[in-house]
Amino acid sequence: MVSEQDGHWGTAIEVPGIAALNAGGYAEVSSVSCASAGNCAAGGNYASSAPNGNGGGHQQGFVASERNGVWGKAVEVPGLQALNTHGDATVKSVSCPSPGNCAAGGNYDGDPQYGDGYGKGYVVSEKNGVWGRAIGRPGLAALNAGQFSDVESVSCASPGNCAAGGLYEDASGDGQAFVIRENNGGWGQAMDIADLKALNKAGAAAVTAVSCVRPAKCVAGGHYRDSRNHFHAFVT
Repeated sequence: MVSEQDGHWGTAIEVPGIAALNAGGYAEVSSVSCASAGNCAAGGNYASSAPNGNGGGHQQGFVASERNGVWGKAVEVPGLQALNTHGDATVKSVSCPSPGNCAAGGNYDGDPQYGDGYGKGYVVSEKNGVWGRAIGRPGLAALNAGQFSDVESVSCASPGNCAAGGLYEDASGDGQAFVIRENNGGWGQAMDIADLKALNKAGAAAVTAVSCVRPAKCVAGGHYRDSRNHFHAFVT
């Protein structure tokens, strides 16, 4: 981690506490968000077990919070290990609208309900400095017939009022885009983006960026692939 204060970048430091978690020797920060000076959060992944033949061991998602300029210890996303039965999870996006109130999203590998090893999208919220438990693919089960989904981006307008977006695989194996909204601390159901399927002829759509300026006032963007296999950008 490294912080800038009054226009000057400080010295990079290892994420506090990550060494104790990172038994497999592979860790990274994927996203950082700051609500105010010295009040930030970060997320990423670490290898929770010794390396195997494919490199690092099982991956778990972590979050770390900064309060008044001091970074606390990295912690495994609460509840994520129980979902991550096949051992490959990460935090992809973090957003903090006020100090101690953030949201994050990413994916994990495997779901006890289905007993499979495919990626699943999840979201998790922090309230008053305490991270809640990861929520596995709220509403995505109804869409996600292809058994793969991923949360790519999260944005919060105020504490407990956020939006997220990403992709899921339908029954035909095509990639489709989805969005999901948190309202007053409760995450709703994932939903398709209206009319995007009509454009996404070759089945490779995803939401890759979300930004919210007020509760329920957001913009999302990403890509889709047409019948000629050309990729196009979209906003909604």
